[in-house]
Amino acid sequence: MDDIQLTDIATSLPQVKIDLKYATADNITGQPIYCEHRCLLHPDAAAALVRSAHIAAIAGFTLLIYDAYRPQKAQMNLWQACPDPDYVIPVSQGSNHSRGTAVDVTLIDEQGSIVDMGSGFDEMHERSHPWHPSVSARALRHRLMLSAIMLEGGFKGIATEWWHFELPGAADYPLLTDIFDCYPPPSAA
Repeated sequence: MDDIQLTDIATSLPQVKIDLKYATADNITGQPIYCEHRCLLHPDAAAALVRSAHIAAIAGFTLLIYDAYRPQKAQMNLWQACPDPDYVIPVSQGSNHSRGTAVDVTLIDEQGSIVDMGSGFDEMHERSHPWHPSVSARALRHRLMLSAIMLEGGFKGIATEWWHFELPGAADYPLLTDIFDCYPPPSAA
């Protein structure tokens, strides 16, 4: 069912900021994975993101997207860099990002600064779980605010990454044929 037309978030939702980490070397692989800087989502996820962006604005925040739709080839790169199913879905299972139903996101405050979440994006450690005792109360409040914003928009979080949100029933959507190309993993280059 590859006739699904994904929504381009950069054009349909200009009020959010986009910094696709996998189109840069600022990610767990240390190199760009995506050959293109395209922020795409399934129309159902895009509609939820519109609601979340509106709620964020009411709360005085802007959403910053780190990842959205992810080609399945990119999932192979991530699995090679972090073969831990607590943080990276095995390629055989298929990521909800590769269905266009998941988004990685954080908050920007009214001064234009990324808020402190107590750990970085793609920090594959228990500190990145939505609640961890080593994270400051301020960062935990930010995580709670982000979770509330995304939940009210129509997403749900996961137990291991404060930044990852997906549609309920996301895995019921089909995996999509890769829409844009990816760089090969370092050992395959």
